[in-house]
Amino acid sequence: MNIMDLKSVEEYSESSSSHTLVVNLNVGGHRFCTALSTLTKYPESKLAGWFGTPSKLVRDSQGHIFLDRDGSHFGAVLEFLRSERVPTENVQQVHREAVHYNISALIRRLEESPLLYGELVGRKQFLARVPHYKENIEVLTRIARAEAVASRHSSIIICVLRTQEDLGCYDNAIASLEAMTRHKEAVVTFGPWNAGPLPKDLLDCVKKDIESQGYTIPQEEAPAKKLRLCKPSKSAALHVDLCKATNSTDALQYLLQFARKPVEAESVEGVVRILLEHYYKETDNSVRLKIASLLGLLSKTVGFSPDCIVEDVISTVSNEKSHQVLAQLLDTLLIIGVQLPESPVVAHRIVDVACKHLSDTYFGVRNKCLQLLGCLGTMDSPPGKDAEGLGPSTGAARDVQGIISDHFGDQDPRVRTAALKAMLQLHERGMIIQQIIYDQACRLLADDYEQVRSAAVQIVWVLSVLYPESIVPIPSSNEEIRLVDDAFGKISHMVSDGSWMVRVQAAKTLGSMLQVSPHFLEQTLDKKLMSDLRRKRTAHERAKELFASGEFSSGRKWADDAPKEKLDTNTVNLIASGACGAFVHGLEDEMFEVRIAAVEALCQLARSSPSFAEKCLDFLVDMFNDEIEEVRLQSIHVLREISTHITLREDQLDTVLAVLEDSSRDIREALHELLCYTNVSTKECIQLALLELLKNLNKYPSDRNSVWKCLKFLGSRHPMLVLPLVPELLSTHPYFDTPEPDMDDPAYIAVLVLVFNAAKSCPTMPALFSDHTFRHYAYLRDSLSHLVPPLRLPGRKQVHGLDSVDSGSESGSVESAKLFLQQSLDRISTIQNLEAPGAQDLLIFTIRDLQRLGQLQTELAGAADFCATYLRCQLLLIKALQDKLWNMAVPLCLKQNVTAMAAAQQVLEESYKLEFMYSGLESRQVAIAHHVRLQAKALRLILSARTTHGQDPLISSSEKFLQELESFHRLFPAELPHFQDSFVDKLLELTPRLLSCKPAELVKILQTALRQSALLQLSLPQQIYRATANIIEPTGESDNPLRFTSGLVVALDVDATLEHVRDPQNSVKVEVLYPDGQSHVIHPKPGDFRKPGPSRHRLITQVYLSHSAWTEPSQVEVRLLLAYSSSSSASSPDSKLAWNDSIDSLPPPEAAVEGTIAFSKPVKIFIMPKPARR
Repeated sequence: MNIMDLKSVEEYSESSSSHTLVVNLNVGGHRFCTALSTLTKYPESKLAGWFGTPSKLVRDSQGHIFLDRDGSHFGAVLEFLRSERVPTENVQQVHREAVHYNISALIRRLEESPLLYGELVGRKQFLARVPHYKENIEVLTRIARAEAVASRHSSIIICVLRTQEDLGCYDNAIASLEAMTRHKEAVVTFGPWNAGPLPKDLLDCVKKDIESQGYTIPQEEAPAKKLRLCKPSKSAALHVDLCKATNSTDALQYLLQFARKPVEAESVEGVVRILLEHYYKETDNSVRLKIASLLGLLSKTVGFSPDCIVEDVISTVSNEKSHQVLAQLLDTLLIIGVQLPESPVVAHRIVDVACKHLSDTYFGVRNKCLQLLGCLGTMDSPPGKDAEGLGPSTGAARDVQGIISDHFGDQDPRVRTAALKAMLQLHERGMIIQQIIYDQACRLLADDYEQVRSAAVQIVWVLSVLYPESIVPIPSSNEEIRLVDDAFGKISHMVSDGSWMVRVQAAKTLGSMLQVSPHFLEQTLDKKLMSDLRRKRTAHERAKELFASGEFSSGRKWADDAPKEKLDTNTVNLIASGACGAFVHGLEDEMFEVRIAAVEALCQLARSSPSFAEKCLDFLVDMFNDEIEEVRLQSIHVLREISTHITLREDQLDTVLAVLEDSSRDIREALHELLCYTNVSTKECIQLALLELLKNLNKYPSDRNSVWKCLKFLGSRHPMLVLPLVPELLSTHPYFDTPEPDMDDPAYIAVLVLVFNAAKSCPTMPALFSDHTFRHYAYLRDSLSHLVPPLRLPGRKQVHGLDSVDSGSESGSVESAKLFLQQSLDRISTIQNLEAPGAQDLLIFTIRDLQRLGQLQTELAGAADFCATYLRCQLLLIKALQDKLWNMAVPLCLKQNVTAMAAAQQVLEESYKLEFMYSGLESRQVAIAHHVRLQAKALRLILSARTTHGQDPLISSSEKFLQELESFHRLFPAELPHFQDSFVDKLLELTPRLLSCKPAELVKILQTALRQSALLQLSLPQQIYRATANIIEPTGESDNPLRFTSGLVVALDVDATLEHVRDPQNSVKVEVLYPDGQSHVIHPKPGDFRKPGPSRHRLITQVYLSHSAWTEPSQVEVRLLLAYSSSSSASSPDSKLAWNDSIDSLPPPEAAVEGTIAFSKPVKIFIMPKPARR
């Protein structure tokens, strides 16, 4: 040791004051050289204390001061002492050294750095909020050491509970974990806590604290198994619940709760195993019954194949003693068999089980067995059984039917009903029912229970369809009869059954038996009641005889009304007595459902037999006087359907026309429709019909259009009957001039409509017209072209065009109109060769022609209006894309820019009309509507780019437009070949460029494509109909205001007719516009809609005017709206449903565009509020 080492403190201090002392350091083997002043810079640090007393320092063999510390990070500490520069690497290790040397400035600077603040400060604050964190860490290490004594590793499960809600799932999670693992493992629980960090952050803290104690935590290869603890499987959760149940009531409660939750397909098999396991343990029948029910419901899970549980369920059925549970298990087997239609082996196994339990004493078990045979019994022999003598396939089929038919005579009526329904199920599945069961089915028609009789009627009808020409003997007679005639007689007898439900079914069934012989059919309308081949006197005849005798007392005796008149057996048809007058009984039944069924059956039979239609005419006309409106309406519809086979007499027409006094508008309109297609016999009938229709018009002015339409068809169908009435109808005189009638009189217009339509097929009739009649014809032909046909009038100049067709050829007029429509569309195809002004004029003229065509030809109104709407959209686009707008700066053409934006919005609205206002459209027409919508949105995007500042709104609009373009390409791939040189075609060619370009470049591409795109060639389907609505009430013409107290609610009756509206219950709404500009939209109830005819609906509802109080008289507008909903993307199929829910509960797609279209003329109602009383 040299002299310097033995220097005293005074000498050391003295020398240090004379010059800067250099100190050589050896820190754990790392050499450092620094000044003494650097080491003593912070007096409170340990370094300053050590080097302030050098006697305490230890030196190495080279004389360097030795510090027994790892020197790997001492250089960073020394650098801070020299220059106060905070290190950015190995921050945690440097922080540890700073704490050791107690350099407070470095400690503070490091803890304030982002790299260390979250770890030290945030971590401490977080762990301070975790309850018992340090204690749990100690428990972890103790358990780990205890388990590692035998094996050098231990396994401990950490359960993290983030919230109080997680704490409620703790028991289920632990129990499910025990069910999934073979060995019970220790579990340490952390939480819950009130802080932001997630469970993953807590697990990181635990891992670091354990590793800091010297333990190693290996990385797991498949941590997903541990993560599944957060969401335990359904089978484990169910197992836990059933284990916790202390009695059958708790078990039932858990099973009911489980049934409300969805089950994934992959979990079904495990759940079934758990249910079966508890089924074997359970002794309570109600719990086993619920488990059996759940097995059936689980078998219906989408994506699950129940073939893996068939054997288990079959074995369960074999061991079950309870009748109710056994019936439920058989129902589960039925569900499984239906779910596996392509597995005949499973079906035969289930059928064998059903056959074994058919002898059960409980009716429910026998019912389910018969249902199994009906749903799963096949014509094929079971596999591998042919050698055992089961016979060929027909024998197997006959055996199944034999087993079922054996139970037709079961003592329980419910079993008899099930047997009949099982036989019907075999028929529905295509198996031919053997004729030998006909007698058994006929005997069941007299059963004491209505369900049995009802099912027997169906079986008899099926056999009459399968074997109509088979000959069957008549009981108690040597005669034979066709099976269909015999079945018709037996079912006719059921129209007089004691149960009204059986009577309804029997009447409906008669209507479908079209192969019955005519003489049997006509006897159903015979009012003579037969009894033992003798004519039985009616009550009226017996009362008349009593009255004629003059006796005070009737002196009636027992059986005094027995038949006395002997009839010749050769004059009586071999048919059951009940068939005589079957329809008479049905039409006079006390239940209106039976009467309606009888009317419908008569209609079906009359359509196939004109002679029967003539015979049943009187009965149908009598039903017009029924007290139930529904019966009257159905009778009118029926007579309308068979009108081609009948001609009404004057007395019958008088009964029919009496219905015009009915207060129901539906009845009156249906009768008008009937008269349109009915033939009458004499001119008096025409005169009577006209008189009653004019009375109807006078009493109900709202029926004007319906009455005019009725007279149009009445005149065109009976021109020769109208001809002798013309002078009287037109009030003309051969020698004197008569006054000219008022053309504003609806009654006079009705007469002219009748006469002019008759004159179309009667060339001599115009000679009877007066001069003013010709003038009135010209006026009506122009104003009511859909009611007045084109006529060739002598000495009158013909108007060339649509009216120049032969007046006797209606089809020629329609064909001419179609040709005109096609020529107009072909003329538009040349628009590309014209300049902008010429193209606009051509479109304007064509739109005008199409609108006029729709007014003249109602058959083409929808197609003409569709084409006009499309051309109107193209006209708006052409005007919006004029050069004047785009060659000027935006500030100079603000007015034109606003006009173009309004045009784009109008085209967008018209595109929704094209798609939703018309029915009968094909995919190509719908694609054209979407194409127009894309053009409108492109124009709106271009205009927005000219006025919008900033790129963010433009970027989102561009992305949305590209999504809609891709949606069009996805929705209409088959229609793209028809869109050559169109706007969409040009964009699809540039799709890669559009996806990569900037918004400004996209706008330029869209502008160029809009200008250069060609007009689409319209191709129309066979028939297009436009949705229309006409508000009948309120009329808006009344001078009487609607009075109500200001501030209260008043009900307004709305009556409207709708034509060609798709799904009116969901799409039609009523809008009320109030004087202050606010509106109120009402969605009518489904019961407010009626359907009087095909493609026609009637809306009768009430609208409640509810608004803020006002005191001045004003007008309120009422109109009808057509609501639509358009979705650009299909709903996601990833949504999982509960296995007892339906797809109807899915939420609507979020990308749906909803709106309304006004499709009726507004009606103004004058309202006069009264001031409220104070």
